[in-house]
Amino acid sequence: MKLSFHGADRGVTGSCHLVECAGRRILIDCGMYQGGRAAEEENAKAFGFDPAQIDYVLLTHAHLDHCGRLPLLGKRGFRGEIVTTAATRELSRLVMVDSAHLQEEEARKMALRSRHHRRHSPPDTPLYSILDAFNVLDAFGRTAVYNLPVELAPGIRATFFDAGHILGSASIFLELEENGRHRSVLFSGDLGNSGRPLLRNPVTPQQADVIVMETTYGDRLHKPFNPSVEEFYAAIKDTFRRGGNVVIPTFALERAQELLYFLREGVESGALSRSTQVFLDSPMAISATEIFGRHPECYEPETAELFREGRDPFHLPGLHFTRETIDSIAINQIVGGAVIMAGAGMCTGGRIRHHLKHNLARHDSSVILVGFAATGTLARELIDGAKSIKIHGEEIPVHARIYTINGFSAHADQAELLAWHKQIGGEKRTFLVHGEEQTMNHFATLLAETQLERPALNEVFEL
Repeated sequence: MKLSFHGADRGVTGSCHLVECAGRRILIDCGMYQGGRAAEEENAKAFGFDPAQIDYVLLTHAHLDHCGRLPLLGKRGFRGEIVTTAATRELSRLVMVDSAHLQEEEARKMALRSRHHRRHSPPDTPLYSILDAFNVLDAFGRTAVYNLPVELAPGIRATFFDAGHILGSASIFLELEENGRHRSVLFSGDLGNSGRPLLRNPVTPQQADVIVMETTYGDRLHKPFNPSVEEFYAAIKDTFRRGGNVVIPTFALERAQELLYFLREGVESGALSRSTQVFLDSPMAISATEIFGRHPECYEPETAELFREGRDPFHLPGLHFTRETIDSIAINQIVGGAVIMAGAGMCTGGRIRHHLKHNLARHDSSVILVGFAATGTLARELIDGAKSIKIHGEEIPVHARIYTINGFSAHADQAELLAWHKQIGGEKRTFLVHGEEQTMNHFATLLAETQLERPALNEVFEL
């Protein structure tokens, strides 16, 4: 039995881990690296294994940094089966097709620029095409149901446990047998922040010999949840008093829906004016919100009850869905009083950059950052206090008020990660992944009663 690491190793994005047992190769996630030109180059490199030799991919959830290289895996020869939950199957299809579309659009823009400037540089080809994204959808096979084992092959069994991170997210527990030897391996996936109103809290398996564990927020505690909601309302009201707009870089999955939930609650409770205008300017987030309505099995009981009663927890009177580009452009004619939610959450591309370009230089507007921002992303520059940022080749001064509200994080914080790890029995061997190296090193000092590993890219371990 072997375990090897091919992404999110001493870094946050590109999650990809490989288990070899009984002549079978099982990949846990196949995510995209995010964060600038270096990430793009990393995505295009060889995987560190032969895609044609992979028998199964077990997908923890639908975020791009966990599913985003699946079309490339198929393009390079993968012909095995992808197993995941019903909600993740729907959401990952949306994410992968959107990613392919953005790559094709960017390649076309680069080709036009080259022709305009009469350059003779090689064409900027997308990592994969929309066709590649659709082709890999054929590989999705059995649907995993929380807590029910899936027999992948003789001696290999997988159980998906609710990770509470985004809709359909899972921790994956593998039971392995080879030549009379038994091992259990638990992949945390991304663990959710407990006590939020939409999703259930993460489920912790009772025992595992080996744990592969995320450490995204392993060096910090989140702000308490209820005060974060109040801070969110206060930031909106203060911006409207100043006459500006609120711009929120928004992850299309979970964060957009959670913010819509609280905006609705704010209007219904009187914390926000009924005249508040909210623009969800993200075709993917709009489609994801529709998918969220089809999976009440993932929700906390109170939220699931709203769906059963026919009430939409994500709808409020002043909500506008803007799918078309022309409608997105029109938003920038609004001088003040608008909440503009657009992707991408780390400001690495998408419509959010246009809204930032129109609002960052304004003293009366605000930007509210409510999610994790990897090093090298525009969102991280804003969090770190940049006085100006470059958007579409233009230097934009940062005069808008920048709010960072960490209480909305969909990730477990340090205390929750430690508690999750402590609940797992067995003679544990723990591999730390999916975290910035400094964060991971700090978190490692807090773990007890475990053999600790911090794998490097493409490092292989015997189990």
